[in-house]
Amino acid sequence: MNETIQPIRQAARQLVRELNLLDVRYCIDGFTFSECHLITELELMGQATASELGERLVLEKSTMSRLVNGLLERRYICSDQDPVDGRRRLLSLTAAGRAGAGRINDYSNQQVSSALDFVVDGEGETIMGGLSRYAKALRYARISADYTIRPIRKADNPAVANIIRQVMTEYDAVGCSYSIADPEVDLMYEAYPAPGAAFLVIEQRGKILGCGGMGPLNEGDPGVCELRKMYLLPEMRGTGLGNRLLGMILDAAGDAAYTLCYLETLEHMGQARHLYLRHGFELVDTPMGDTGHSGCNVYMTKPL
Repeated sequence: MNETIQPIRQAARQLVRELNLLDVRYCIDGFTFSECHLITELELMGQATASELGERLVLEKSTMSRLVNGLLERRYICSDQDPVDGRRRLLSLTAAGRAGAGRINDYSNQQVSSALDFVVDGEGETIMGGLSRYAKALRYARISADYTIRPIRKADNPAVANIIRQVMTEYDAVGCSYSIADPEVDLMYEAYPAPGAAFLVIEQRGKILGCGGMGPLNEGDPGVCELRKMYLLPEMRGTGLGNRLLGMILDAAGDAAYTLCYLETLEHMGQARHLYLRHGFELVDTPMGDTGHSGCNVYMTKPL
């Protein structure tokens, strides 16, 4: 991982320079770069509040106010009362704003098209995929700065039990054939003693929002561990923290000298299965060991 940091930083610096982002005087058709971003995003959204735009653009409220006020004064955007909620003001592009968006898009499309003239067949998709994945990773890193992933504490037991029951009920995984009925659900701290087991939680300002762990596979080979009770509350999904949590659990399994990780899940838990596949898990035809969860219908393993 460390050997990729400097090349990525160097490429990012070169990209910033080639796009003239260091020249504060540079603009496109009279719009600053910040104004270009606001106009093009508002064009895509149709209507939005200043707060919604600020979240999309990752800008503070004061910066957004200056941008919005400047574009309102020049009549590129307008502000109307939300017909549903009179306390909200909705921003949208005026005719001049839509024309400006068209000119910005024409310029930007031509810029990308000119660069792609120097790319051989097939490399365009590689560039697109790489930039998209890196932008998503940067977003995840920004979001995760407000969260902590740490080992479970005894005081976390009630919150963790609540997460397990809430998520499993959400996916209709209720009954004695699912892990929601396991005796350990209310005693997760006690059920995962080191060094052969580990259980982690995701915390934000004292609130537990996700969890997951690993331990030896019951009636399995000594070198096999089981990924257990990895669940995230709905607001945590799509933040990248599930990806980070799973990576840390697998690291703990490797440190505990396991050579294979096994898991069971449900066919209709699509997001979870996609995450497992991304981390190198592969489908297997039959269950392993004795998890006691006969309601599960998807089995996966990953070498460690």
